[in-house]
Amino acid sequence: MSLRQYLTSRVFFVQILIAFAIIAVLGYLFMHWLTFTTDHGHEIEVPNLAKLTEEQVEEKLDDLDLDYVLLDSVDYRSQFPKYSVVEQDPLPGTKVKVGRKIYIKINSSGFSSVKIPDLIEKTYREAVPTLKALGLEAGTITYIPNLGKDMVLEMRYKGRNLKVGDRVLKASKIDLVLGDGKATYVDDSQATDSLAVPETETPKDE
Repeated sequence: MSLRQYLTSRVFFVQILIAFAIIAVLGYLFMHWLTFTTDHGHEIEVPNLAKLTEEQVEEKLDDLDLDYVLLDSVDYRSQFPKYSVVEQDPLPGTKVKVGRKIYIKINSSGFSSVKIPDLIEKTYREAVPTLKALGLEAGTITYIPNLGKDMVLEMRYKGRNLKVGDRVLKASKIDLVLGDGKATYVDDSQATDSLAVPETETPKDE
């Protein structure tokens, strides 16, 4: 039988169909094996771990066949309990596979302290960003007579004057005393005294 006759024969077509059938079966078995080994289609929804302690996180994730990694602690946040989760990755509601690691960050036990910066003779607009950068807040604003309009003259915390380098806890409110842009007031009595002409002392009779 010539090659041309073989290629057009029934035997050749049967062998082609058998070959395709074998490839299809092998492809199906391979995809089934791949799905099994990668656990395809079996995903877990990441729970919300916010405000849980590390022990609670471990217990909750163990029940879901998930793991966790503690990355670091963050500056104290008053809206979260001490040593509780404040950040997690992936976020709650994310679909992940079994054994996926959830990265968490824990709240510190309290506010850390920071040094008071030198704000004296700086403007209010300059002072506020400086305080925020250190984790502090601008508190009560008081104006006193001074030619420096909105210039910081004093820094106070809970009624006491602060010096540059003093330490306070983060999130503290720093009260600022600013100049009102006006000349220093002169007391009326002092003004009268300064304009008064001194009396001439009358000499006593000898």
